[in-house]
Amino acid sequence: MLILNDITYRLGSRTLFDKASATIPTGARVGFVGRNGTGKTTLFRIIRGEIGTESGEIQLSRGFRIGSVAQEAPGGPESLIDTVLAADTERTALLAEAETAKDPARISEIHIRLADIDAHSAPARAASVLHGLGFDSEAQLRPCSDFSGGWRMRVALAAVLFSAPDLLLLDEPTNYLDLEGTLWLMDYLARYPHTVIVISHDRDLLNQSVDQIMHLSDGKLRLYKGGYDNFEKQRAEEQEVQARFAKKQAEERKHLEAFINRFKAKASKARQAQSRVKRLEKLKMITPIIESDVLPFEFPSPERPLSPPLVALENVSVGYNDKPVLSRLSLSIADDDRIGLLGSNGNGKSTFAKLIGGRLEPLTGALKKSSKMTVAYFAQHQLDELTPTGSPYTHIRSLMPEASEAQTRARVARIGFSGARADTPITSLSGGEKARLLMGIATFHGPHLLILDEPTNHLDIDSRVALMDAINDYDGAIILISHDRFLLESCADRLWYVGDGTVKPFDGDLDAYRAKILETPASQKSERKSDPASHGETSKSIKKVNPGTIKKKIEATEQRMQKITDLIARVDAVLADPETFKKDPEKAATLSRQQSELHANLAAAEEEWLMLTSELEESTKY
Repeated sequence: MLILNDITYRLGSRTLFDKASATIPTGARVGFVGRNGTGKTTLFRIIRGEIGTESGEIQLSRGFRIGSVAQEAPGGPESLIDTVLAADTERTALLAEAETAKDPARISEIHIRLADIDAHSAPARAASVLHGLGFDSEAQLRPCSDFSGGWRMRVALAAVLFSAPDLLLLDEPTNYLDLEGTLWLMDYLARYPHTVIVISHDRDLLNQSVDQIMHLSDGKLRLYKGGYDNFEKQRAEEQEVQARFAKKQAEERKHLEAFINRFKAKASKARQAQSRVKRLEKLKMITPIIESDVLPFEFPSPERPLSPPLVALENVSVGYNDKPVLSRLSLSIADDDRIGLLGSNGNGKSTFAKLIGGRLEPLTGALKKSSKMTVAYFAQHQLDELTPTGSPYTHIRSLMPEASEAQTRARVARIGFSGARADTPITSLSGGEKARLLMGIATFHGPHLLILDEPTNHLDIDSRVALMDAINDYDGAIILISHDRFLLESCADRLWYVGDGTVKPFDGDLDAYRAKILETPASQKSERKSDPASHGETSKSIKKVNPGTIKKKIEATEQRMQKITDLIARVDAVLADPETFKKDPEKAATLSRQQSELHANLAAAEEEWLMLTSELEESTKY
């Protein structure tokens, strides 16, 4: 159980938590929500003990292990699978001690504990988590240093999930995931056997994976039963009730004040007037719940629509350095299409978006589009392209060189930066504010086609709703790449699947796609190809499993088999001595149980060895 009792914490002049309290029972799955900047990440740091509070206390069940994603992504020479396995520190320590332990009783304790924590299945469990997050069997054997930052953050996430802490703290875990990884994570968290608190702005995750919502507002914490939709409904009802009470109280206050002002000078009414003064003094002020306003997004529609299709592809292939990533593309995009792209990161979604956006030319085939068509392209990596020394005003000013100061500032305000905010340095803007500015710049001239590549990563839930409204109000065509299922369901009326080296319409809705992702056995899932344009995977291609790699795994398995065999011999030697049972019957019984466990571990290792040798034979056939 986690108890937060009257927590108070200030950051400079801001009070993030004002005697905030919450009790989270063991095994609860909690979605933690609140506006950006209110202190959600800070609370995680307080729970982990990284920073102290001004007052209040935190109580945790004795022995609770707390786990969260490491801030620094792993980037050393260790393989992905070894990095994840190392996250289970108890297993790692026990395996290391087993190699040097000599006391039979201690050896027995070690192996009983290894059996208790299901250590022999750890490699398979680690591989399953990595596969769910987008790493195929060959990629799992590559060093972390082969991958870019986004993919290494997935490894960090895999490591903490594999370690299965008693209290799992996740801060926006879907930011580095594609839709497929997000769907897998949602299913994983829904079945997580311990306590989890997840900060997320993904409405679908908060509806599917948690059973409580913890809301942070005005320095207070409050728990609501159910998912996000239920929380939103309860919150709206509270706002309505609070507004009614506030209105009723204002009317009563007005009536009391009018009576007092009218009769306080009359002796005959003095007593009644005084009683109403006391009533007015005791009347507790009730204020309605007012959420801070969410600034809308605005995407100007094209002034002159073009005749469809905007784009037509005929047997097109596209890629890099004359090597195709996507081929056999025969598709068309109408002037009012709303297309959501599906497919794992690395399959070519970004490459396809760059082709349609004119940033890549076809290698073969014909791509036809109107010479008058304008395209707006937004991708998360563009956040770094903003001029650090500039401001929202200077960026928009460069697009309106002939406009007056007032006209420029009016346009900056429409994007979401009014008053002094227009002159805020880019370095002082939040991720969500930078994304808002970039979208405003990209869509400034009213494009015919808008391409949005993961536009929600830095937006809170309310801002995502505002983005959804802007997309639906926009009159041009849209291509949308997003891991936010709620956004895809709300805005896309066509789904295209990017995979197997091509792009084709997906026959079904997102529920059907989710079922496909979660129900397909890992062994039957196609290997993901590397897409250099995707925000993550290195441009190195993933090849078939190297026979040399398999040989190394076989050697490691043989060494493990030999160690287990040696341990069995040592335990057998102790049990063969009749004095063992006479002097310490309890120890003898423990060793007997350990003998059975060791034989089971040996059988598992032998089965793994047989599988690897078969795999080696297959890899050397061709």
